[in-house]
Amino acid sequence: MEEIISFEDLGLDEVSLVAVKNKGFEKPSPIQVLAIPRLLDGDANVIAKARTGTGKTAAFGLPLSQKIRENSDKIRALVLAPTRELALQVCKEIDSLHSGKYPRCTAVYGGQGYGEQLKTLKRGVEIVVGTPGRVQDHLERGTLDISQIDYFILDEADEMLDMGFIEDIESIFAQANPNCRILLFSATMPQPILKIAAQFMGEYEIVEEEATPETPVLTEQKYVMVREKDKLEVVVRFIDISPDFYGLIFTQTKADADLLTKQLDERGYEVAALHGDISQVQREKILYRFRIKKTRILVATDVAARGIDIEGLTHVINYSLPFDRTTYIHRIGRTGRAGAKGVAITLVRPEERRKLELLKIGIKKGVKGSLSEVKIPSVEEVLDVKRHWLFADMKGSLDSTALYLEEKENSDKDIFLRLADELCGEKEPQEVLASVLKTFYGKQLDASRYNHIAPIVSKTSGGSGKFSRDIENATGTLLDSNQIRIYVQLGRRDGFRAKEVALFFSDLLNIPQRQVDKISVSDSFSLVNLPKEAAIRALELSRKNSDVPHMHLDVKAKKPSGSGRRGEGRFSETFSSEEKSNRRRGKTSLRKISSEGFSDRRRFGSVERSKSKGSVRGGDAALYKRKQP
Repeated sequence: MEEIISFEDLGLDEVSLVAVKNKGFEKPSPIQVLAIPRLLDGDANVIAKARTGTGKTAAFGLPLSQKIRENSDKIRALVLAPTRELALQVCKEIDSLHSGKYPRCTAVYGGQGYGEQLKTLKRGVEIVVGTPGRVQDHLERGTLDISQIDYFILDEADEMLDMGFIEDIESIFAQANPNCRILLFSATMPQPILKIAAQFMGEYEIVEEEATPETPVLTEQKYVMVREKDKLEVVVRFIDISPDFYGLIFTQTKADADLLTKQLDERGYEVAALHGDISQVQREKILYRFRIKKTRILVATDVAARGIDIEGLTHVINYSLPFDRTTYIHRIGRTGRAGAKGVAITLVRPEERRKLELLKIGIKKGVKGSLSEVKIPSVEEVLDVKRHWLFADMKGSLDSTALYLEEKENSDKDIFLRLADELCGEKEPQEVLASVLKTFYGKQLDASRYNHIAPIVSKTSGGSGKFSRDIENATGTLLDSNQIRIYVQLGRRDGFRAKEVALFFSDLLNIPQRQVDKISVSDSFSLVNLPKEAAIRALELSRKNSDVPHMHLDVKAKKPSGSGRRGEGRFSETFSSEEKSNRRRGKTSLRKISSEGFSDRRRFGSVERSKSKGSVRGGDAALYKRKQP
C-alpha cells in the first residue's frame, strides 16, 4: 500500500500549516515532498528539477516564510524570475504563505518606474523577487545590497538561460554573499545550468520528481485574430457552436472577469466569476456548482484558478493572450485530461502578432502540439450546429414522452390529445407545430442574437511595385555578396539584442535566422545585413504597414570599390521626399509597438532592457549615434 505523505510530515510548523490550509492545499506535490524538508533542516545547496505547474513556488516559499519571521535590517533572500509577471506572481504567493507581518516581500522588475521600488527597498524588506535585468540595475545604482543574503533562489532557471540572462545571472552571483545558500529550480537540466552549479554552488544535491512517460498533449490548441471590441462576440460564438461546452475562460484582471461574467449572464448563460475578491465560502459554492455542471462556464483569473482540478472540461478560452509560456501551459492543462480531448482557444489582437510568435516559440519547448490559427465561426455555422443539436435533443425527448404515454392509462393520453385539438383547431398541424417550435426555440435560433464582426485587414497602401524597383535600382551596388545593410528602429531600449533582432526578421520575412547577418545593436536602433530580396521586402513592409518599425537603407555601409558616391546620391534622390515623414512615422509606430507589442518580448523570452551607458557594441552603429531621426 502506497504511503500517503502530508504537509505535517514535511516539518512545517503550526503557523505554516495554517497557511497551507488557508491556501486550500490538501497534499504536497512530489517536488514539495523532496524540497521542503531539505530547505528546512539542511544547509546544502539544492538543484530541484520539476516540471512547470508542480508547486515549485510553495516548495521554496513555505521554508522561506517559516525561516524568516522577524524584522531584519538586511535582505535575507533574493529570488530571480525570468519575467515581470512571474516575479509578481511569486511575490504574491510568498505573501499568501504567512499571516504575520514578516517576511516582507517586494518585486522589482522592468517596465515599472524606479520611484516606488526605491521607496519600498528603503523602508526595508526581507525578500526581494526580481527579474535579472532590473536586479542588475539596482545593484549598479547601489539601491540593492545582496552581500549579506542567506538564500539565493533561481526560479525557472532554464527559461532564464533561454532568454539570454546568463551574463546578468553570473554578474548577480558575483555580488551575492558567497556563503549564502543557493536553490535552483528548473524544468530541465541543460549544460549551462550545470556550469553555473559548478562555478557558484560548490557541493549541491539534485532532487527531481520520479520520471513519467511523456505523452502527447490531448488539448487541441487554436487561436483567432480578433479586435478587443469583438472578443465577447467571439466567445459567444465558440460557446454556441459547442453544445457540450463546459470550460474555463481566463482573463488577466478581476475587473475583466466581472465584466465578462456580467455580459455572458445578460446573454442567458449559466456563468460565474472566480477571482481574488471572492470569499472562501463563496468560492466553495461556486466551485461546487461548477463541478456538478449547474454552472458550465467559469470566468477566472490565473491566481484564483490555481488549485482547481476538475475532470471533464471541454474548453479553455484565453480571453487575453497569456504573458508567457508558463501561464499558457498552466491554463491549457486544465482540459484534455484523463484521456479525454479538449480544446484551448486563444484570442489574439492584431497588434499582438509578434507577441504570439514569441509565445509559439516558447510553448514548443513546454508541450507537445502546435498552436494553429482558425477562423471565427460565422453566424450561419453557429445556427446550423445549434439547430441540429436542439432538434436532436427534442426528438429524443419526444421519443421518451411517447414511450411514457404508452405505459399510462388512456385518460392521460386523452388529456394531451384534447390539448392538441384545442391548439390546432381549424389550422394545419404543421403550422401549429412551427409556431410551438418558434415559441420555444426562436430566440436561440435568431440570427440577430449575434453581432457583426468586421474582418481584420492589414493597413497597407498601393504602389509597391514602383517602390520595389526604386529600391533595387538604388541598392544594386551597396554591398557585395548580394546583401543589403539596413537600419531598423529597434534597439536595446526596446528589449532587443542581436538574438532578438535576428528572431524579429526571421518571423517578419519567414527566413532562417542565419540569413540575418552582421547585427550591430545600439540603444535605439540596429543595423543588419539581409539578402537583397529579403531586405526589399522588409523595407516595403516598413513603408506600408504602421505596425512595422521604421527601416531604411544604411547609406553609410561600405560600398565596393568604384561605386563612389553616385549610388548614395541615387538613394538620396529616391528617398528624400519621404525620409522625414517615414522617420517621424517610424517613431510614432515604434512608440505604439513598444507599448503594445515589442516591449512584451521582455515578458516572453527576449531580454529585459539593459542599462548601458549609451555605448554602442561594435560595428558601424556608432555612425548614427549623433544623428537619430
